[in-house]
Amino acid sequence: MAVFWTNKSVQPFADAGDPVSALIDHANNVLLEAVENGWTGPPFDTFELANLLGIAVIPCESIRDARLVALSKGLYRIEYNPLQPKARIRFSIAHEIAHTFFPDCHEIVRNRAPKHEIEGDEWQLEMLCNIIASELLMPLGSFPEIGHSEFSIDNLLRLRTRFQVSTEAVLLRFLKLSRIPCAVFAASGQQGSSTVLRIDYIRCANGWQLPFKSSWKIPSNSVVNECESIGFTAKGTEVWDSVVGEMQIECVAIPSYPGSDRPRVVGLLAPTDAEKMDIPTIQYLDGDATSPRGDGNRIVAHVVNDATPRWGGGFAKVVSRTWPNAQQDFISWAKQNQNRLNLGNNCLFQIEDDLWVFHMVAQHGYRQSLQPGIRYHHLETCLHALLEIANEHVASVHMPRIGCGQAGGNWSVVAELIDDILCRNGIDVTVYTLPTERAKWEKPERQRTLFDFSDSE
Repeated sequence: MAVFWTNKSVQPFADAGDPVSALIDHANNVLLEAVENGWTGPPFDTFELANLLGIAVIPCESIRDARLVALSKGLYRIEYNPLQPKARIRFSIAHEIAHTFFPDCHEIVRNRAPKHEIEGDEWQLEMLCNIIASELLMPLGSFPEIGHSEFSIDNLLRLRTRFQVSTEAVLLRFLKLSRIPCAVFAASGQQGSSTVLRIDYIRCANGWQLPFKSSWKIPSNSVVNECESIGFTAKGTEVWDSVVGEMQIECVAIPSYPGSDRPRVVGLLAPTDAEKMDIPTIQYLDGDATSPRGDGNRIVAHVVNDATPRWGGGFAKVVSRTWPNAQQDFISWAKQNQNRLNLGNNCLFQIEDDLWVFHMVAQHGYRQSLQPGIRYHHLETCLHALLEIANEHVASVHMPRIGCGQAGGNWSVVAELIDDILCRNGIDVTVYTLPTERAKWEKPERQRTLFDFSDSE
């Protein structure tokens, strides 16, 4: 996503590379910390997220959508119009939270303002805040069924209504979870033009690469130009580049940036011959992870806490009972250095010629409170280390539902981390559930919205 970043708020992130990736990483870190501190969903309440971040949220009927008020450096208040549709309120609050990620936001009262107040390259900042807001509305682990949806703007718009999130959020979530080569794009007038649409951004997935850069002009004969009013959709098969060849295009018009009299357009792109890629998915089996199935090299992975090297409960206790040497080896390893039990550390011990156990220090303490003990950031670090080890040993990975027993984690979040870090990098992963615990994990989680009625965006 190459952009000539000129907006002064964005430049600190652009200097380090791609600000989109940097800001999404920052958003995910904020979200994982919020989940560790008790933020639950779905639905994921943006009012509660603001509260966890120390941001007051109050209604104010005199403003258009929402605005961020700097009370003092590092402290903020979000004011929102309670008369707006509920889905719009959620997006607006998420958008204003996104503004706090920028180091200079305290200097300006960020306001989704009347159009004459937005000028020049301000669209760059608004675009990034929209992307971040999409991450906040549909965070890691949420609405996994979107990944199984067909390539269809109509279907994704139905899901948008069902989940009460923005169109952009649903499309970006689909991109994250899909297993076909595809892309999501957004286009706008950028400088207030009502006649020329230019690319704001394109994000690609599953190995598909596109040459179109930010500010690239959408062809005048493209169906994208048919999306002239909010809610209008368009579909077609087009060639934007001879090397890329034919693409499927499905798109929809959404509200404009402040400062433009033409709606933005967001949509899906895919090669016309796109097929589901052969990317491993987590295989779920009823059984015992200490008896891993299959041939070849196998690694059994599990989570331990940072309080003691002696395992007294959960799957770790089963490991110590099954392989007593694994417990003794871990104790010896921990005693070699007092920092060995720091969160994020990990170690591998061989059990048999083709079998290893991988210990991940990703639970804080014994979890004696209602707060989860799992530390997702540190689990993520351990999973990256596991990826390297699995590749080195050409091994499959086997585990229980790590971090979700005594550590109190959210399996949807953990499963997405596993899928993103291990499966999408070619590692076969099997997750085992004891038959006696099957009912616990089969209990359906109702995917509902924050509000009990539907509103259009």
